[in-house]
Amino acid sequence: MSSILDTVNQRTQMVGQNRLELLMFRLAGKQLYGINVFKVREVIQCPKLTTMPQCHPVVRGIAQIRGKAISVIDLSMAVGGPSLGDVETCFVIIAEYNRRVQGFLVNSVERIVNMNWSEIHPPPPGSGDSHYLTAVTNIDNKLVEIIDVEKVLSEITPNNQTVSEEIIEQTQGIAPKDKLLLIADDSSVARSQVRRTVEQLGFVTKIFKDGQECLNYLEDLVADGKNVDDEVLMLISDIEMPEMDGYTLTSEIRSNDKLKGMFVMLHTSLSGVFNEAMVEKVGANDFIPKFNPDELAKAVQRRMDLDD
Repeated sequence: MSSILDTVNQRTQMVGQNRLELLMFRLAGKQLYGINVFKVREVIQCPKLTTMPQCHPVVRGIAQIRGKAISVIDLSMAVGGPSLGDVETCFVIIAEYNRRVQGFLVNSVERIVNMNWSEIHPPPPGSGDSHYLTAVTNIDNKLVEIIDVEKVLSEITPNNQTVSEEIIEQTQGIAPKDKLLLIADDSSVARSQVRRTVEQLGFVTKIFKDGQECLNYLEDLVADGKNVDDEVLMLISDIEMPEMDGYTLTSEIRSNDKLKGMFVMLHTSLSGVFNEAMVEKVGANDFIPKFNPDELAKAVQRRMDLDD
């Protein structure tokens, strides 16, 4: 256990070729869960927590960690399970999502597994929209579930999704109705946020749940003899996605002579440890961290300015 806790922070710098490392943990039962190590700052034994009046029921308290006050969420309660009970026996995963450092209370931390994104799959069809998963995988013949942390956080502290009137006015009339703005993201909440933002600006969208699904669509357009530049305005893609991540999706687009001119913006919750050199390497046109509707709207405006 100590070796896992000691090395998590160093491993957060890994950016692979469609690869990731999963930190596996358990909540209230035997089910295994996973979180991308790239999001994780450290894992610690749960410190003393200070309760707050009127806080959300799943927030167990505030911890002072390295001079900063960090709220600690009972991840079991957040996904509809029972409370983890006595925090003294639990661990806290300190992670960064959407420009915020957050603590997630878990029962135990198991180990780190190096995987390929092609081994990570979307939740099975028929699982509905109310679950808290972005993906599932199989490790040592055991199902590992990857929690939609962005959905968890949005239910605790909802993000503003309204674009400023001034920005909307600046964009009126410039959104082409004959071109699609593509959105690829494995989080249902993130997809909704991006779509709501760009549709306020008048853009027509098409949604994909992972990079492979998006690439298949683009390759089908080419196979049908269509000019992608005539069909697609731009792609806004998450980085972490099952089947194919955003880095690999961008690389595949750039390596295809009929797709390589497409404008690609990477839009990710990996803000604190983001590797800008990797963005340049794969050839993305732009990058912004999640999620601010005005920043996203302005980034889309910049794309339109390039066509003027």
